[in-house]
Amino acid sequence: MSTTLTSKGQVTIPKQIRDVLSLVPGCQVDFAVNREGDVVIHKASALFHRKPGKPDRFEFARGKADVQWRTDDLMALLRGED
Repeated sequence: MSTTLTSKGQVTIPKQIRDVLSLVPGCQVDFAVNREGDVVIHKASALFHRKPGKPDRFEFARGKADVQWRTDDLMALLRGED
């Protein structure tokens, strides 16, 4: 399957490929060139981009909140409303 390169160097990823990789608008992708010179596309993942041994700065806080805020109460607090 082929596609056309635009003047800006952009291509459309064919639907079959997007479906196989579960790509949706906003997804990040990684490109690589293998030893044979073929371009390989991978769906980017957070773990793939994180440096080995470097913890996710949000992981410690994830799921720790024990206060159940109601949206109206939280917005009033943030806006300084009484």
